[in-house]
Amino acid sequence: MLKVNLNQTPRIDESDDSQVLTEKDKLLIDKIAKKIVYLGLSTPAIFFIEMHKPMNFLGSQLLVFLEPILWGFFNTDEFRRFALILEKRDSLEVLLRRIEELEEEINEKKKQLKLEKKQKKS
Repeated sequence: MLKVNLNQTPRIDESDDSQVLTEKDKLLIDKIAKKIVYLGLSTPAIFFIEMHKPMNFLGSQLLVFLEPILWGFFNTDEFRRFALILEKRDSLEVLLRRIEELEEEINEKKKQLKLEKKQKKS
């Protein structure tokens, strides 16, 4: 017989190591963020990720389902690693922050170039 204690609230263990991003995970997220920024898709990517952030686990499962179809287009190791990364709760937030950081760096460089051009003209 199943006994359930209704007085106790279920809690997620925050110290769970499976939710921690490894260094390889962070490198892959950085690579994806750089590609998004390089292609000039920062704004659409941020909107898309923000809209679908609550469904990141579902997205990871969709990637696993579509893996045989998408093998021809992507590096399989990175594809699998990204699907596993999406299972982690804060992974999309890390990706968003990295995209925003890279976009800010590019904007700062553009401002510097404009200032240098103005100074050369003067």
